Amino acid sequence: LPLLILLLILLALLPLYIIYRPPHAVIRSMAEKYPDTLWEIPPPPLPNTNKNKDTEGKEAPKEKLIALTIDDAPSAYTLDILHVLQEYNARATFFLIGSQIPGREGILHTLVKSGMELGNHAMHDEPSVSLGSEVLEQEMQEVEGVIARVYEEVGVERPRDGRGVVRKWFRPGSGFFSGWMRELVRGLGYRIVLGSVYPHDAQIGWAGVNAWHVRSLVREGSIVVMHDRRSWTVEGLRRVLPVLKGRGFRVVGLGEAM
Repeated sequence: LPLLILLLILLALLPLYIIYRPPHAVIRSMAEKYPDTLWEIPPPPLPNTNKNKDTEGKEAPKEKLIALTIDDAPSAYTLDILHVLQEYNARATFFLIGSQIPGREGILHTLVKSGMELGNHAMHDEPSVSLGSEVLEQEMQEVEGVIARVYEEVGVERPRDGRGVVRKWFRPGSGFFSGWMRELVRGLGYRIVLGSVYPHDAQIGWAGVNAWHVRSLVREGSIVVMHDRRSWTVEGLRRVLPVLKGRGFRVVGLGEAM
């Protein structure tokens, strides 16, 4: 009987464990099912033997990239996060909540001047899927206006794809999306970005635990999701970035990774 109870407890905890530490097969399955959403950095095309050689004819070393994304910006902690990123020569894409921007426009200018990228996280910290399409479109357009204005005022060109089209990233609040949302986002020239490594740092306030989560799951091509507006994020990054650098990874924003 005790063994049976233990098995039942383990079965009950299994879904929670999968949510907390999803196997890579689950991430890959979601990426295949929803190819218009971004879960990981896609693998690079097969190397061109001419372009991939250095001046001595040797194979140029392949970069191992990880995309870092920071949700819920800007906040009182944003510049502290930026300083840690700069300390380890890392970059990130900061997803902006529109209602947090007034009075912090200068922070956004500093981010862009420092080589960081801005993404769209709608207007409020709430599940975007619970909004109607008209409301979400209005919110996205409002945040897009701010993003475009910041890049223009700073004089920095937004990241573009190979066709010269501006890359626009949207992360839905709470990470949930639907069919109508995918259609709406695509129509606005955006792409939904989820991620493959998420330490649930929005809820878990232990920097050491969050850092362990990232270090243990990250791999080449990972998109890491972490959060601004939390006092423990700076310490979490301090425990993650030097380890990733030591493993030979380069931490960049989404536009640079793609």
